[in-house]
Amino acid sequence: MTESAGIYVHIPFCVRKCIYCDFYSITDLSLQNAFVDALKAEIAAAENTDTLHFDSVYIGGGTPSLLDVGHLAKILEQIHHRFHPAPSSEITIEVNPGTVTADKLRALHHLGITRLNIGVQSFQNAHLKWLGRIHTAEDARNAIDWARTAGFKKIGIDLIYGLPQQCRKVWQDDIQCAISFHPEHLSCYMLTCEPGTPLDYMRRHRQYTPLDDTQGYTLFETTRVELAKAGYPMYEVSNFAREDAGALNANRSRHNQKYWRGTPYIGFGPAAHSYIYPVRRRNHRNIHTYMADMHQGKRPVAETEILTREQQMIEMIFLGFRTVEGISLQRFRQISGLNFADVFHDLLSDPDIRPRISLTDDFCRLTFQGMALLDSITQMFVDRL
Repeated sequence: MTESAGIYVHIPFCVRKCIYCDFYSITDLSLQNAFVDALKAEIAAAENTDTLHFDSVYIGGGTPSLLDVGHLAKILEQIHHRFHPAPSSEITIEVNPGTVTADKLRALHHLGITRLNIGVQSFQNAHLKWLGRIHTAEDARNAIDWARTAGFKKIGIDLIYGLPQQCRKVWQDDIQCAISFHPEHLSCYMLTCEPGTPLDYMRRHRQYTPLDDTQGYTLFETTRVELAKAGYPMYEVSNFAREDAGALNANRSRHNQKYWRGTPYIGFGPAAHSYIYPVRRRNHRNIHTYMADMHQGKRPVAETEILTREQQMIEMIFLGFRTVEGISLQRFRQISGLNFADVFHDLLSDPDIRPRISLTDDFCRLTFQGMALLDSITQMFVDRL
């Protein structure tokens, strides 16, 4: 029996690093030709995956739209030759508005890419400058318009909230501006300080103060309510998909749902991860080490891990609570051999936690109130294991 799976490709190039980003990327664009050759070799040499059926390809980064169309064509050609994704596959690429033109977006559509994730982050130039983005609000608007004109039927817009001087009204303006383009999908991320980033340095030196819990909850609720009213219900704590008549859930990210559901996926490129139950692999987080391994005919794997039962249970909790469906109790039982309600009886009956949790015969999920406290509630469940 085959199992639906995904393919992730990490393109590690950026014009410059944004202050909040901890994804692996470099700014030496002269390495693009050598990198694409190494990437094609890695895809061609991938392990046997005959038991898997692939129906999603996600090209992320970095800034994948920095690559020229010819490079992207070669990468997709190699993927199709090696894995034969289904004709109905969702093929996504992340796009920075400062790196595309109308002609380039038409060319990407012609390659067979079906979905764009456009990293707008804000429609306010002051915010874009503070974040270190290379594009302007006008660039963002143009990119969205060009994408639609190019023929893309699935467009996602990424936004960030929790920025300095971003009051509730300013954030609502960004949401409404995004909605005015009628995208199929919106991702709204709260700004977080990842260790080692410039933003974290700014926090530690008191040049930036993160939102407190009350401020964060207010903007989270504003996001959820505003988008629900506009026909974009939340399906994951940071993701919202437009509900179209006769096509329920059709605009959700097919690929990203694989991560949250524990579905197999294979990753290519530096720092890319792969997961085929119960094994997880991570590639070298260094383009030079990655390419050196490929030149020597070696797999560029930095770490291989066979997940224990406890690790799988922890991942189910961390990922499942992020989604509106929640944790599948049947899958929890299959992996752990335990009954979810028995393992977490004390938490499920705690008067402070119970109102933030919905428990049925099939799923345990967080209410919207609970999702606003996602990290703390999730940690309580993990600590019980």
